[in-house]
Amino acid sequence: MTDLLDRLVEDYSTRKQSSLLQMKKGIIGREDFLQEASGYAQMQYGIYGEELETLIDLFEQYIFGYSRISPLIDDEEISDIRIISHDNIRIKRAGRRMASEITFPTDKEYRQFVDYVATKNQVNISNLNAIQRFTDSDSHPDFILRFTISMPLVNTYSEPYLCIRKVPRKFPEVQDLIKAGMLSRELAETLVARFRQGSTLICGGNSSGKTTLLNALKETLPDNMAILVTQQADELTTKRHPDMMFLHSLPGSGESQVNYDLKNISIAGLTMDVDFFIIGEVKGDEALYLLNAAYTGQLCAATIHAPSADKATTKLVDYAMQGSRYTRNELMKMMECFDTCIFMENYMVSQVYAGEGWDEKCGELRYRRIWERGGEDD
Repeated sequence: MTDLLDRLVEDYSTRKQSSLLQMKKGIIGREDFLQEASGYAQMQYGIYGEELETLIDLFEQYIFGYSRISPLIDDEEISDIRIISHDNIRIKRAGRRMASEITFPTDKEYRQFVDYVATKNQVNISNLNAIQRFTDSDSHPDFILRFTISMPLVNTYSEPYLCIRKVPRKFPEVQDLIKAGMLSRELAETLVARFRQGSTLICGGNSSGKTTLLNALKETLPDNMAILVTQQADELTTKRHPDMMFLHSLPGSGESQVNYDLKNISIAGLTMDVDFFIIGEVKGDEALYLLNAAYTGQLCAATIHAPSADKATTKLVDYAMQGSRYTRNELMKMMECFDTCIFMENYMVSQVYAGEGWDEKCGELRYRRIWERGGEDD
């Protein structure tokens, strides 16, 4: 049965790929798709009755789930899955990295699985697209799945790398973060008030809680505010806000000139009559449009990688310099419009700094520390 399933999956990843794509786009319904697969298996493999039913049940689990790693995706405690090779699958459970108990029997089955993941998500992983990032927001009821695939063309070793970040649909809100120990109730009240009144920059390293905090804070914005969120992957969502729009970037492929990066959608977004502008994660010259918006009085928020709260503004200016005619000093002066800088570490708020404007005499931004974990409030 395993061999038959491998054959059926391979056929639908190659010669029957159009049917798989039509199902993914909603042109073919789930039941019609499975009925077609049943007829195809019956005709091609000569199987009937219980054997055919078993094969189609397994095929359904494979196509509408994620095969052998589905238990890892279903596990609420696992936030990240890293497949380094067919027999080496690593996970992050409750913040700790460890080996999983799941493997693929052969490198062939693993490569077939990678091809299937790409096809299912309408992604091309040819030599022209050997590194791909994409999001699956449809397959799982509890998580949005963010994928990064790196193919052997650019890997030192001969197998693909596949990394999956699981973003909870039922993301924690401020009250949940207080219970989880990310911040105190008093600090939460301070941050919510500052978030509504001025622009905010949230910084930290990978998996430090930046997006989690931003997701929670934006849910506190009042219903009478129009909000636009631009992001690379669909990590920021809303549970109930009536006037919150979301745009995501669309990278071009080797076969397509269609390309909407964060810069493009940020420029478009600023013409949409919004009260609050959010960029999920600043990584390039979209920083300039965020900075321009904030400097003209637009309330803004974003996350960014930086080693401390007071270094976040410097990092944002570094990105803004990539597509700017302004000098560094001019951009740094514009940064005075960001009233709050928050540094996240180990899923906790570690530092909060308040901007106090541009010091003309010293030629630098001034900050006041209003909170630091392990220290006294100023």
